Amino acid sequence: MLEKGQDRDVNVLLLIWGIVALIAVMTVYVPIRRDPLTGTAFFIGWLTGELAGQLVVLDVLVVALLVWGGAGNSATGVIGLCLAAVALVGLLIALVVGRQARQVVRRSLASTPGLTIDMTATDTHPKWGRWWRVVRAVPLPTRAISVTKDVPYVVDGAKAQRLDVYAPAGGISGAPVMIYVHGGAWVLGDKREQGKPMLFELVERGWVCFSINYRLSPRAVWPDHINDVLAAIAWAKEHAAEYGGDPSFVALSGGSAGGHLAALAALAGDDDAFKAGFEGADCSVDACIPIYGVLDMTGDPQTSGRYGPGLKILLERQVIKQRVAEAREVFEAASPSYRLREDAPPFLVLHGTHDTLVPVAVPRAFVPALREVSSSPVGYIEFPLAQHAFDVIASPRCSAAVAGIVAFLDTVRSRHEAERKGGALATQAPESDVQSGSCDRETERR
Repeated sequence: MLEKGQDRDVNVLLLIWGIVALIAVMTVYVPIRRDPLTGTAFFIGWLTGELAGQLVVLDVLVVALLVWGGAGNSATGVIGLCLAAVALVGLLIALVVGRQARQVVRRSLASTPGLTIDMTATDTHPKWGRWWRVVRAVPLPTRAISVTKDVPYVVDGAKAQRLDVYAPAGGISGAPVMIYVHGGAWVLGDKREQGKPMLFELVERGWVCFSINYRLSPRAVWPDHINDVLAAIAWAKEHAAEYGGDPSFVALSGGSAGGHLAALAALAGDDDAFKAGFEGADCSVDACIPIYGVLDMTGDPQTSGRYGPGLKILLERQVIKQRVAEAREVFEAASPSYRLREDAPPFLVLHGTHDTLVPVAVPRAFVPALREVSSSPVGYIEFPLAQHAFDVIASPRCSAAVAGIVAFLDTVRSRHEAERKGGALATQAPESDVQSGSCDRETERR
């Protein structure tokens, strides 16, 4: 039997656990965009939302152990038990919402204008994201994936101008290519840290993927960042075949700041102002998938949403190192939302409704504007309750997002191949007609 002091201790522990659990769950439902709490709230809300299933088990185990140890027999313990129960309900709801993400993806893709995507008719069952890997959450490559690290994409370039190659271990040829750009607010991050569930899934399906690093601020000054991304695309066009890739189909993706760079590269890849040293190089891509990307750099409320002053301060002091008021044209030129064009490649934009760092107002403004201008399809998937970085760990929501990306890329690539074959036949037809006409005229002369 526990003594009074020990009894009080376990009840206090239960109260503390209930408070901590409830605060963590609240950050899933109520995004906090008020510095200095923004970063901490994002991190807690992200992990809690994406690991809701694991945390349900943890919450039950901790409460059961404390109750078994004597907690819950005082007012303090009862309050802690009630708080833990409320947190458990919140976790269960978050888990259900995360597991329903596949239906969200299916409905969103089915309603994409100008593109018919039926996930029920497509093999979108994850080859890499088996259930035990989702439970483990940490994305690790299987033995079927070969990794070649730190390949330079700029001759005699900086240490940051390198990429990792992910390819099928048994070798491949003629594979479609994906280039991934990591996030980190243009000042941090690494190619080894992000996008792994998507990259591993694509490699399992026969793709060759390049995950790139690029020069970071504050040492790097805009447009160094986009210059490096476009240099990597030009390199991939020239060298993809060496790793089994087919440069005739190159897709581009990235998260957060990487989503910004991916979208900008897809929309402004022909701008030589961003291609110092390789002007005129082919930097076009055939599909772009920005994930919770920063799609506007001006800070205008109507296009950027409620970022707050943090983004503007970061850009002016560390990244672009100019003031918006004095060099607005630079910020507009760096914004995908100001680069909309009719010949843009197909886009699939993914975002979460509860993103703390990049408000959902950003894609809600960008997607309709791009659809109005572009002749290519523009898909949009908006995940309820999703926080920033929902694709980093192997959660149910991440698995659904990857399935949607696969379905989108498969459809776009099939259309791309059909158009290439149709174009080839069209260019052959006139020659055939000329030959036929020559034969007819020769027959008449005979």
